[in-house]
Order: sequence, then structure tokens, then C-alpha cells
Amino acid sequence: MIVSEPVDVVLIGGGIMSATLGTLLHQLQPDWKIVVCERLSEVALESSNAWNNAGTGHAALCELNYMPAGPDGEVDPAKAVAINEQFQQSRQLWTSWIEQGILDEPSTFINAVPHMTFVQGEKDVAYLKKRYEALKGQPLFAGIEYSEDSRVINQWAPLLMQQRRKGEPFAATRVPAGTDVDFGALTRQLFAHLESEGVDVVTNREVRGLKKQADGTWKVSHRNSLGKTPGSFSARFVFVGAGGWALKLLQKSGIAEIGGYGVFPIGGQFLKTTNPAIVAQHQAKVYSQASVGAPPMSVPHLDTRVVDGQASLLFGPFATFSPKFLKQGRITDIVAQVRPGNLWPMTKVAIDNPSLITYLVGELLKNHAKKVDSLRTFMPTAKDEDWELIQAGQRAQVMKKDADKGGVLQFGTEVVTAADGSIAGLLGASPGASTAASIMLNLLKTCFPDRIEGWKQPLTTLIPSYGETLNTDPPLAAASVTRTAQALAINA
Repeated sequence: MIVSEPVDVVLIGGGIMSATLGTLLHQLQPDWKIVVCERLSEVALESSNAWNNAGTGHAALCELNYMPAGPDGEVDPAKAVAINEQFQQSRQLWTSWIEQGILDEPSTFINAVPHMTFVQGEKDVAYLKKRYEALKGQPLFAGIEYSEDSRVINQWAPLLMQQRRKGEPFAATRVPAGTDVDFGALTRQLFAHLESEGVDVVTNREVRGLKKQADGTWKVSHRNSLGKTPGSFSARFVFVGAGGWALKLLQKSGIAEIGGYGVFPIGGQFLKTTNPAIVAQHQAKVYSQASVGAPPMSVPHLDTRVVDGQASLLFGPFATFSPKFLKQGRITDIVAQVRPGNLWPMTKVAIDNPSLITYLVGELLKNHAKKVDSLRTFMPTAKDEDWELIQAGQRAQVMKKDADKGGVLQFGTEVVTAADGSIAGLLGASPGASTAASIMLNLLKTCFPDRIEGWKQPLTTLIPSYGETLNTDPPLAAASVTRTAQALAINA
């Protein structure tokens, strides 16, 4: 890669975040020079890869951690509604890109899969009913169903009810409008479009350093992953969408805003089956409550997956530990992140979260048989021989300073931006990929304040609800959901 003049934008990392931002910026400013640097041989090989995540179109339809019970037992739907709003923006953006021919047929990356929640025990049944009552009147959750009837739940997801013990309290909710998303396919299609438009998408190119120059541009130092040939170029704006390595690169940039941040890597495994007789009996993504001490990203779920047109089932995730920040990272990652400014926050997180450590140790001690035993809480008829263990991706959970606690472990995603808006990076994990459109819209507003007003009209064309909230306008919400469902060939 030879770049003689400063480029307008460099995107570090070939995942769904860079793909979304790159496609948006190319449409908003087709005259800008954009370069994408990916250290691996192809794009979408890390967190965006289909088998490195659960593929849930996170809309808070089934994920209980977005709506926990408060100390008084009550539930607040605000966060769940906000996440659903964000996913609706992704749906609208994908719809526009399908209509423009940027994306292929919707079934190549998104499929209709109902989202369910299944709980057992009187306490969780009472909680789920409260959650249902709080959500059923929300316009974006129209169509949510609740049942404690084994016959109804058996119709929704037969594998949950076969050989279930009588007298056991259980309940489920179901939303037919749920989706399964292949973020790997989506990412590849977006980058293929960008390449066809003249954007440089360079693989096997590892960014090694970022330095602010006197003229305000960033010196981006890189190295060929194969021949180790070094090089550098200048960029006016840098986005670091490098998964767990975003922290490392933002630290190298020297921006003050990254001070106090650290990340805690948590890996994952799934049990997978492609047995047609089993797969045919389960058409849903079914989430439940997390184990005591488990991070929200480890909420157990039994999922329909559709990858390259092939249906399968996944169950998990089971936590693993590696000091690497990426699946193909370095074993020194966890140590190399330590700085004077983040040492105490990270230490405080370790002190305050002993249950997380206990959970991780317990997970690491589980063999294949024990993991299938966990599956049997969902699917009592599960047999060891029908399921294989596959390795999922690495998630780098955010640790950061907290005025009251000293340091906190934060779940979700966070964009860290320099004061002048010339560089930004994304830290964290779920529901990131599903809400990429919303995350990037906020980034555009933060990093390009002098241009965002001029971009408002084209952004509204791409995302009709841009600047509005659907959930406060039932007719608008219904119209948006119906339109995108038709375009994406999914359930409204």
C-alpha cells in the first residue's frame, strides 16, 4: 500500500463497525479518500465472523440483562426500548442499502427467527411476567406474547418442553419479529461495495502506531503482516474499529481521553449441532437468566443460526479465558495494556467482582459432558454425541475509572473520542454489531460537528427515523417496522 498524500479517513479493522462507518462516509462525502486497514487475510474474521457471535439481532426482545429487576422488584423498560430503537435504525439503513443495490438479497445476511425468553422457578416466572406487562404496551414491542402453559410453549419451541418434569414452574415470552443476522456476510458485502467504488480495503496490514502530527493529521504506521514490510501515511480522521485491540491503538495515540480505561478479555465457546432432526424442531432464539456471577454476555441461550443458507443450533456461551484481546491476538495483550492511569481501576474491578472470577473458574472446569448437562436445562433430551464444541470470539469488556467505586466493569459498547474529534475508537461488545448504525450516527455527530447539519438530509433519506424516536409515535413505529420487515423479508 503506497499512499503519497494525506487521506481523509482511515478505518482500522475490517469488522461491521468500520464497514458501516465507511459506507456511510462514502455516501455522505464521495470525494473523500478512505483507506481500510485489516491485519488479517480477510475482513470479518474476528468478532463479526458468523461463528464468533450468536448472530442475534439485539433488539432487547429476549435479552433479560437489558431490563433487570430493581431492588424493589420492579422493572424499567427504558433501556430495552432504547436498544430496540437503535436496532430499528440498523434495519432502516440495511433496507436503504438493499434498495440501492449495495447489499444482496436479505436472506444472505438476515432471516426471521422468533425471539423467546424461557425461565424456571417461581421467582423468575414472577419477574418475567412483570417484564412482559411493562413491555406489551410499548409500540416497538407490539406482538410480544406470554405463556405459562406447557402446550403453548411446546408449540413455540418443542425442544424446551420434551421430557420436562411436571409441577416445575416455568414461563416464556415470544416475539415473532426477531431476527438472526450473519454479520460476517453483511460486513463482506459492504466492503465489497466500497472496493467497487474505489475505496482501498487493504488486508494483511497491521497498524502499529498512531501519532498526532504538527499539521493536525495522524501518522498511521503500519506493517505488512506477511513480509513485515513497514510503512506509514497520514490521515485527517482515524476510526479504530479493531475489536479488543482498539484499546492498544488508542493508548498508542496518546489521547488523554483513553486514560483510565482497561479491558478484561472473556472468550466463549458454543455447543453446535447440524443434526436435521434436531434443527427442524427449534425455530427460535431462546434466552434465559444468567448464572450467579456470570457477565451479561454469558446469558445462556439456545439459538437457531442460518449461515450461508445452512441452519444449525447453537447453545451457550461457555466462558473461556485467554490473555489475548482478539481471537488472533497476542498473549501479552492483557499485560501490555497496563498504565499508571488504569492500574487502580482494573485492580478495583478485580477486588469488587470475585463472583466473576469464581464463575470463570467454574466454566473452565467444565468438560464436554458438563456443558451438555447445562444444555439439558433448556433441552432435557439433549445427547452428548449430537453436539460439538466450537470456539467463539474474544470479547474485551470495558474497565474504567469511577468516581465512587474507583473502577467499574462495564458491559456494552463505548466510543472514546479525542477532544478535537480527529480520532475515535470503539470499546466493548454486545449489543454493538446490532446497533452499529446508531453508534456510527452518534460518532458522525461528535467527530464532524461542522458537517452534520449538511448531512442531515441524506441521513434522513437513509434512515427515516433519524432524529426522531419511533416508540413515542405508534403509527410511525408501525409504519417503519412494516416497511423494513417487507424489505428484509422478515416478520413485522
